[in-house]
Amino acid sequence: MAATHAFWLAGRQATGEETLDVTSPWDGRLVGKVAVPTEAQVEEAVAAAYAVRDEFAATPAHVRAAALDHVSRRLVERTEEIARLISAENGKPMKWARGEVGRAVSVFRFAAEESRRFNGGEAQRLDTDAGGAGRLALTRRFPRGVVLGIAPFNFPLNLCAHKIAPAIAVGAPIILKPAPATPLSGLLIGELLAETELPVGSWSVLPVANDRMPTLVQDERLPVISFTGSDKVGFAIMDSVPRKHCTLELGGNGAAVVLADYASEKDLDWAATRIGTFSNYQGGQSCISVQRVVADASLYERLVPKIVAAVEAQVTGDPSDDATDVGPLVSEDAAKRVEAWVDEAVRAGARLLAGGKRDGASYAPTVLADVPADVTISCEEVFGPVLTLSRVDGEEAAFDTVNDSKYGLQAGVFTHDVQAAFRAHRALEVGGVIVGDVPSYRADQMPYGGVKQSGVGREGVRFAMDDYTYERVMVFTGLAL
Repeated sequence: MAATHAFWLAGRQATGEETLDVTSPWDGRLVGKVAVPTEAQVEEAVAAAYAVRDEFAATPAHVRAAALDHVSRRLVERTEEIARLISAENGKPMKWARGEVGRAVSVFRFAAEESRRFNGGEAQRLDTDAGGAGRLALTRRFPRGVVLGIAPFNFPLNLCAHKIAPAIAVGAPIILKPAPATPLSGLLIGELLAETELPVGSWSVLPVANDRMPTLVQDERLPVISFTGSDKVGFAIMDSVPRKHCTLELGGNGAAVVLADYASEKDLDWAATRIGTFSNYQGGQSCISVQRVVADASLYERLVPKIVAAVEAQVTGDPSDDATDVGPLVSEDAAKRVEAWVDEAVRAGARLLAGGKRDGASYAPTVLADVPADVTISCEEVFGPVLTLSRVDGEEAAFDTVNDSKYGLQAGVFTHDVQAAFRAHRALEVGGVIVGDVPSYRADQMPYGGVKQSGVGREGVRFAMDDYTYERVMVFTGLAL
């Protein structure tokens, strides 16, 4: 029998009246049962967070930093166990699951470091005009209030960490809602937080169903919403609460641009290897996986067979096997959707160069060329292991192709030309430009987020801390400056 996992209500374990089954996308086995909070228990968690908000905001930085350091250390100690948990509930291959644990370790460590130096205050002389004689302004940042963090299934540990760690760092209570398909990793973070001395009520992890989310979103005691997920749901949240502060990390259809100067065999081998890997890592279920390759016509014919070979070299299969590169998607329905989009593209004239086959929840790493611009896979985020190839004439056409999308999360530009890199940084309508690599690179301390329908606001520990707080100025009068 699989264990039943309690949830975390105001820092303590609790069970409700119902349970949720968590199953493996790979083989359908029962991974665990999760207790689901009742409406009364959700209300208790929100009320506790709201009641403790002033106390938590005034908690000394060393207390918050110590708690964050503790979680970081404990994640290191339990890396293999947690990686297997991620792999079991998410279907993520072990090599990527271990990497996710390592990233979460860094997120909590970065948050501990930032909490010690955050909110130090900035002094500004106001006697630059006569009316400000003897006056000094001191600006500090204070929490906006309780944070509602809504996490997705694709990085069930690290994206929970990106909600929780910055909130604790600034002294903002948080209610975390993990994805119903993958709640176990978020609950494990709760287990580690319970070992700390954070104020009672300052955090809860509530695995409620998605159809109960609107009630939480509408609750006026939760003035900050940090959501990671689809653009449809994210903007619906923002539209429903226009007076709340929302950070939305939404979808993308990441493009890797290969410019004409990136033409040696070594260059093309590197680009192809990176593209082949990062169009398929996490089963393509990453907002910054490579979905589009935009290659200069002068090197396109040499690059394509290298990409196809790199994609076909990806090892598919059991995610618990250390040799596996690509596991299943989160569900069979997700794989069927990808299958339908690929089939639509092929019927419309796209050429299938690799893959194109589904087996249950698994979909083979796939490469398409000559994809019509109006088919679904050209316009939407595929969120699966599918790559489209297109050739362009010159840099301007390449950048225009990248921008011809409703999304704008990150883009990769393979070039050695520093001037071209700066032109890309200016021209590309995205939140991040990765030079010399795929768009899939993310360091957890850097600002991360998009434009257009890819979202609003930025994550990355310090930048999320800014989003969770606001500036408040205090003016001293009659000072001898």
